[in-house]
Amino acid sequence: MNQLPLTVKRSIELLGLCLIIALFSVANAIIMPLLMAFFISLMLLPMFRFLRKIKIPEIIAIVLVILAAALIVILILGFLSLQIASLVKDFPQLEKNLNQHWTTLSDWVNRNLNLSADQQIKVLQEQGTNLLNNAGSYLSGAALSLTGVFVFMGLLPIYIFLILFYKNLLLRFIFLWFNRDDHPQVESALRETEVMVKSYLIGLMIQVTYMTILLGGILMIIGIKHAMLIAIIFAVLNLIPYVGALIGNIIGVLLTLTSSPELWHVFAVLIVITVVQFLDNNILMPRIVGSKIKINALVSIIGVIIGGTLAGVSGMFLSLPMIAILKIIFDHTTEFRHWGILLGDERPGLSPMTNPAVRLRNRHVRKPDAEDEEE
Repeated sequence: MNQLPLTVKRSIELLGLCLIIALFSVANAIIMPLLMAFFISLMLLPMFRFLRKIKIPEIIAIVLVILAAALIVILILGFLSLQIASLVKDFPQLEKNLNQHWTTLSDWVNRNLNLSADQQIKVLQEQGTNLLNNAGSYLSGAALSLTGVFVFMGLLPIYIFLILFYKNLLLRFIFLWFNRDDHPQVESALRETEVMVKSYLIGLMIQVTYMTILLGGILMIIGIKHAMLIAIIFAVLNLIPYVGALIGNIIGVLLTLTSSPELWHVFAVLIVITVVQFLDNNILMPRIVGSKIKINALVSIIGVIIGGTLAGVSGMFLSLPMIAILKIIFDHTTEFRHWGILLGDERPGLSPMTNPAVRLRNRHVRKPDAEDEEE
């Protein structure tokens, strides 16, 4: 490939990128369970190695780590179910609060938009009719989505078992893919990928735990009903970079509106979420996994959008570690190092337009100072 013209090289790179995106679009139902199983397998690898170290047979060790992971998931779902059951139990009070908020909103609309209550009801009826007309397609789509979730969850333990069982075979295949002279770089990339993925995913588990406890505890202290449910939903959605926090705020506001007749509770929830998120983003999370993921914000947002478009929620969740793995691969190659620079967050302190030395591929990029910012 070194003998090809530069335009041909770049065209091949862009074509490969388009083919990868097309492959995910067409076969995401096959690829996403495999990717999720791969990431979970890396997270379970330390436990598996420990069990092997104490002489537990390989198959039994794999089964034990899968059962341990399944037990954690069951406990989390059980706790979430209890919170949802508590919400359902309060349904009469929720209906009363909704009616009260609707009356307040209706009066405001009537005063400021000159839209009477009858006209508001007419608009709602029209929208309800449109919703019912499309209910069949919505339900069929939901049924297909639910079926996909069950298939996804059923394939996960099978894939995890097989990936752990055949990990040496898969590693040998990767090394055989490259020339012998490149094996040190390949080994370095594999080890760095393992450390990054384990640190990132274990860090996310820790993040969900402390955000649930911290956010739920503060909301309970100030008297917010269903505080733990709000905390769990926000902590889980916050795993989706950038987009998840916004959705979590909206759901938190809606749950607070339905469970409380007081509007100040809504502002209290928003303030508490903002404070907890600030602590998480600037103090807690950077100390846990912040140094492992070096992806700039622009690429992260684009990756989340593309991942959500191609593979839904799972694609949004896996977008950041997938981009990080690609960056590791690019950084360990000479031909594609420029893509690693594009994905990273090492912003040049000097402009390449006025400083030709910054344009060099292997030049060290220093952090910007005040004078660079002015430039």
